[in-house]
Amino acid sequence: MANSPSSSSPVIRDVIAERVSRRALLKGGLASGTLIAGGSFVGSLFAGETHAATALSTLGFPELKRVYDKTHAAAEGYETTIVARWGDPLVAGLPDFDGNKLAADEQEKRFGYNCDYIAFLPLPKGTVNSDHGLLCVNNEYISPSVMFPGMTEDDAGKTMSKEQVDLGMAAMGHSIVEVLLKDGKWSIVEDSPLNRRITANTEMKVSGPVAGRALMQTSADATGTKVLGTSYNCSGGFTPWGTVLTCEEGVSDLFGGDPKKAPTADILDRYGFDGSDIYGRGRFHDRFNLDKEPNEANRFDWVVEIDPYDPRSKPVKRTALGRMSHEASTVVLNKDGRVVVYMGDDDYFEYMYRFVSNKAYDPAKPASGNDLLDDGVLSVARYDADGSMTWLPLVHGQGKLMAENGFADQAEVLLKTRLAADALGATPMDRPEDIETNPVTGRVYAVMTKNKKRDQSKVNPANTRPENLWGHIVELIPPGGRGADADHTADKYGWDLFVLCGNPKDAAVGATFHPDTSDNGWFVCPDNITFDPTGRLWVATDGANDFDLPDGVYGVDTEGPARGLPKLLFTCPHGAEATGPCFTPDGTTLFLSVQHPAEDAETLDKVQTPWPDFKDGQLPRPSVVAIRRKDGQPVGA
Repeated sequence: MANSPSSSSPVIRDVIAERVSRRALLKGGLASGTLIAGGSFVGSLFAGETHAATALSTLGFPELKRVYDKTHAAAEGYETTIVARWGDPLVAGLPDFDGNKLAADEQEKRFGYNCDYIAFLPLPKGTVNSDHGLLCVNNEYISPSVMFPGMTEDDAGKTMSKEQVDLGMAAMGHSIVEVLLKDGKWSIVEDSPLNRRITANTEMKVSGPVAGRALMQTSADATGTKVLGTSYNCSGGFTPWGTVLTCEEGVSDLFGGDPKKAPTADILDRYGFDGSDIYGRGRFHDRFNLDKEPNEANRFDWVVEIDPYDPRSKPVKRTALGRMSHEASTVVLNKDGRVVVYMGDDDYFEYMYRFVSNKAYDPAKPASGNDLLDDGVLSVARYDADGSMTWLPLVHGQGKLMAENGFADQAEVLLKTRLAADALGATPMDRPEDIETNPVTGRVYAVMTKNKKRDQSKVNPANTRPENLWGHIVELIPPGGRGADADHTADKYGWDLFVLCGNPKDAAVGATFHPDTSDNGWFVCPDNITFDPTGRLWVATDGANDFDLPDGVYGVDTEGPARGLPKLLFTCPHGAEATGPCFTPDGTTLFLSVQHPAEDAETLDKVQTPWPDFKDGQLPRPSVVAIRRKDGQPVGA
C-alpha cells in the first residue's frame, strides 16, 4: 500500500508546495503557438493558472460513463470505425483472415499484431490532407496465450513451434497502410503499392557513431552496418521531411543463452538481459542466442527511421539517438533550424533524453533531412528542486565519460547510454514513456506511467510519491518565450508537475487533478499522449485494468480555468490498453490503437471478449480505431 502524503519527507512536501505556488507566479499570454512541419511544436512560457471554483472546460462532449465491458465505447455524439485489424490483408488476393490457419510467410503481407504508436502522414506528400494518407503503425509484441490454443504466457517460450515463433516474428515490427475517408468511414486501400510491413526479417542499415564498431559485428554481418529486423516497436515520432521514427523498447527478453557468460555481461546486465527468451526465438534462430551471437543484442534498442512514401527504401537504425528502451522520439524543429528529438527510457528508475542535431534542416530542401539524425548531441535530464531542469551532454571526454571509466570513445558512450547517464547523475524517473509538445503553448509534456519499486528513500523532486502505482505527468518549459520563440536547444529548462494521477477521493494517493474532476474523469497509468490542433492534451492509459477499470482516452485542458481537468472520451474492451493516439491535421479524426484485447485471460479458451469481430471461433484482434464526431466537427470541440 502506498504511503500517504503525510508520510513524505519535509523536502518533498516543500517541493510539492513550491510547484503549486509557482503556478500562481508564472503569468503570460494565451496567444496561439506555431505548428512546425512534420507535426512538431515549439515552445512557450505561459501562465499556470490556479484552479477556478467552477471549471469552464473547453471539451464540449458529454463525458462517457466508465464501463469495463466486452466491447469499446465512445462518448455520446461520437462514432467509431475499426480501420485496421491484426491480419487484415495489405495486398490484393489474400483470403479472409483466419487466425487459426495463418502462416508466417503470409503474416508478412498482413497487418501486424498489438498495434501501438500511430503516425498519420497525408497523401499527397507535403500536404495537410485529412481524408487520405498513410497510417504508420507500430506492432509492439505478440500475446501467445490468446493467439494459440492451450498456451499460457509463461510456457510460450518453451512450447511454441518454429512456425509459431516465425509467425510471431512476422507479426511484430511496423505496418504502413494507405487509408481513405469516404462517407465518414476510414478504410484500408488494400491494393496500394505503399502498403508495407517492416518485421524482424527486414534488412536495415546501421548509421551514426556506433555503425561498424566491433561490438556491432556478428558472424552474419562482419561490417557491423547491417541488421536483420526490429522488434518491440512501441512509441515513435515523425520528421519534417516525411519519415517515421519507430522506437525499439527493450528486447532483453527476446534472447536466450546465458548473458553472464557473454564478453559484454556488464552491458547486458544494465539493459536487463536474463536469457528468458519468452518467444522461443533462440531455440530456432542462433542470432537470438547470446551463447552463439553475443553482439546481436547490441544491434537492438535503437530508433529506426523509415520512409513510408518509398516502399523500396531501407530502414535505418540511428545510433546517435542513443540505446535504451525507447519510448517516443518526438521531433521539434527549433527556431534556428536545428532538429530536437525528445525521448524517454521506459523502465523503472530510467531517464529522459534529448537529441539536438548539429546541422539545421531547410524546409525548402527536404533532402537536407537525410542523415541529419546521425550528427548531434544526446543529453540526459537532471531535475532540481528549484524548478530548473538541466540537460547533461553525453559527450565523450566530458565529465566522467572518459576511457578510464569504461567509455573508450563516443560510440561506447552511445552503446552504453544508460551507463553514461548513470555516471552523470541524471534523475531516475517513474518509467518515462511518451514525451510530446503542445501546439499552442509549446510546453513539453513527459509521461511517467508508474513505479511500484520506488521507496521513500528514493523520492526526488520530479518523482514525489513512493510506491507510485498511478503515474504522473511532468511539464517542461523551454526558455525564450512562447511558440516559435522557445529555445528547445537550451541547456536549462523550467519544469512543473502537471498532474499526479489516481483517485482524488483517496487521500492516501495524493492525486492533484482539478477539483471538479468527476468519478469518470480521473485516470491512472498515463502512457501515450497527443495534442489536438487547439492545444488540448489527450491521454491514453495502460494499467487501469489493475484497478478493475477500463483503459481509455481522456481529454485535458492544459491552461485556463479547467487546467488539469480530464474528461473521458473512449474506453477499451476487456484486457486491452489504449495506445498511439494520433489526430488528422484538421482534428476531425482521432486514431487510436486498441492493444492486446482479452490478454487478461490465462488461455485462449478463457477470453472474455473476441473483440472486435465477435464471431464464433474468431480470435481477439488488436486493431486501430478511428473516433469521429457524428457531425464531422473536430474531436473535442
